[in-house]
Amino acid sequence: MTTQEAKKRIEKLKKVINYHRYLYHVLDKQEISDAALDSLKHELKKLEDSFPALITRDSPTQRVGGEPLKIFKKIRHAIPMLSLEDVFSEQETEEWFLRVKKLAPSAAFNFYCELKMDGFAVSLIYKNGVLKTGSTRGDGIIGEDVTQNLKTIEAIPLMLEFHGRVGSEKIEKNLKKLIESGEIEVRGEVYMLKKEFKRINAERKKAGEALYSNLRNIAAGSIRQLDSKVVASRKLDFLAYGFFTDAGQKTHKEEHEICNALGFKTDKFAMLEKDIKRVVDFWKGIKTKREKLPHLIDGIVVNVNDNFLHKKLGVAGKAPRGSIAFKFQAEESTTIVENINIQVGRTGTLTPVAHLKPVSVSGVMVSRATLHNEDEIKRLGIKIGDTVIVQRAGDVIPQITSVIKNLRTGKEKEFKMPKICPICGSKAVRKEGESAYRCSNKNCFAVTRKKVYHFAGKKGFNILGLGPKIIDQFFEKELIGDASELFFLQEGDIIGLARFAEKSSAKIIETINRSKKITLAKFIYALGILHVGEETALLLAKKIAQNLNIKKEMMTAGQLAKALINISEEEFKKIPGIGEKVAESIYKWFHNKRNINFLEKLEKAGINIEKPKTIAKAAIFSEKTFVLTGELKSITRSDASEKIREIGGEISSSVSKNTDYVIVGENPGSKHEKAKELGVKILNEKEFLKMLKFS
Repeated sequence: MTTQEAKKRIEKLKKVINYHRYLYHVLDKQEISDAALDSLKHELKKLEDSFPALITRDSPTQRVGGEPLKIFKKIRHAIPMLSLEDVFSEQETEEWFLRVKKLAPSAAFNFYCELKMDGFAVSLIYKNGVLKTGSTRGDGIIGEDVTQNLKTIEAIPLMLEFHGRVGSEKIEKNLKKLIESGEIEVRGEVYMLKKEFKRINAERKKAGEALYSNLRNIAAGSIRQLDSKVVASRKLDFLAYGFFTDAGQKTHKEEHEICNALGFKTDKFAMLEKDIKRVVDFWKGIKTKREKLPHLIDGIVVNVNDNFLHKKLGVAGKAPRGSIAFKFQAEESTTIVENINIQVGRTGTLTPVAHLKPVSVSGVMVSRATLHNEDEIKRLGIKIGDTVIVQRAGDVIPQITSVIKNLRTGKEKEFKMPKICPICGSKAVRKEGESAYRCSNKNCFAVTRKKVYHFAGKKGFNILGLGPKIIDQFFEKELIGDASELFFLQEGDIIGLARFAEKSSAKIIETINRSKKITLAKFIYALGILHVGEETALLLAKKIAQNLNIKKEMMTAGQLAKALINISEEEFKKIPGIGEKVAESIYKWFHNKRNINFLEKLEKAGINIEKPKTIAKAAIFSEKTFVLTGELKSITRSDASEKIREIGGEISSSVSKNTDYVIVGENPGSKHEKAKELGVKILNEKEFLKMLKFS
């Protein structure tokens, strides 16, 4: 092949390779396979090796440089690279608009909104259509020359070509002139896709290297690598957001169109909005799409679309008045580790979970962060009382990323994994080669879970909507270890669980908090004490009320614990209706250290227990036996039973000749027929309520 033939083939190969680069990185299309494109690049490389005089700066083979740099040169920006003012709420956005409206009261405002990429801002200078330099923001005036690294990014064209029409023939004509003989500046954001971050960490894990924890930092750090081969291996991406050369454009929207026409990827979500209300709606819409995007964003950028007006508004400090970054609330916050508790999972695994001072992360309150295992606690060097950084980026349970050790006071406490299961008291074992401790009792998790079902159920705390499936999820995601921990959950702890979006998460937390007020009998029943059913719980509640010297109608779980500790087993036996086995079970439960700790946790949660009311026995109810059957409309059967007991009546589950009244609701069962057969007095719901009214 002659030099002339090689030159023609090289030019054609460059054109075809650049065309497919544009298709893939800008239009998100693919006409040939990756393997076919690699083959074309390989042919180009071989030709250039054979004819080195034909190598040009804009060749696709020149994306990766040779020897690593020793230092980055400095570059002065012709136009300063300004930063943006951050706002975090609708109110702050509206306040910004009022400020700019005040500066230009007669102006007609509209706004160009685009994604705020969580990446690394750079400036690209093209001379006669070929990439000349690429630089970092630096201090806004002087940046670093990172051209060699930016050339490794396939989404950045090494040579500009005009790929399509823009809104104005004049702009189109000017652009073509600038490409042929002129200087063009394009600015944009270098970033890394989530899938590439996962790939890199998977490779590092396989190699036994420390994993990267922050996607944005690795993108920024890559651009400042002195070896461009390292940068190339990280497969970074680029999105253009600004055209900083005068081609006759009058709006920011036109700048996006120009960048796209020159072969740059631009924001496909960007939108022109006519007023500030529409801007807020755009922000809300993007927020719902955020987690599904292939890259990180931390908000939107709002620009006054008219370039002349934008320039007229001027600069305040280092930020243009005509633009803001309307950010989402931070995905990282700092808080205090108040305690570290152990959760026992389905397989018996003991998982340490940090109980945090509630803090807002990504706009929702969180109070839990898993610590995984003993090794993770050692890696973080975490102690109870530490100030920590908490991250929430779509995960159900937030992660603690680091400890701020400089804020330690000396009062922090070391945490050690227990050698016995805190739930059932069985031995906890860590097998050789495993990172987890496990409870040796195979039934531990099942028993604990059933206790929570019972606690939250209709006859206990009656937490509506909190059924077994949801409780199972809370256990499996290590959000709770026992029933008391339900009351410490925050909205942000459960967002992301199956069936839990923002509204449903807020609703279940609100429901749990509403259930903090409970009658004493129901509270005792909810504790799940062996042999203690509804009837026994009521008898016990009356005994406790007599022993308590509390004038207020409400009591705490701590006051209850103290009252019961002072009641002997013999006293329990003397309560009518409580036998020897039941008395022994009650006494043992309230003298068990784990149970006392459980009651103390309920007290911290703010549980309010309503003492039994001292009501004179009504003559028509006194020592009368009632049976309820069917569905009552205006009162639940549980509440009806409670009212009957309060005024001296007794509840029975079956009809006999000793039954005084059978209360019948809709769809009654066989008890109704039995009452007719035995001639027992039958009351409908209306008659029963009238009876209650005059008792």
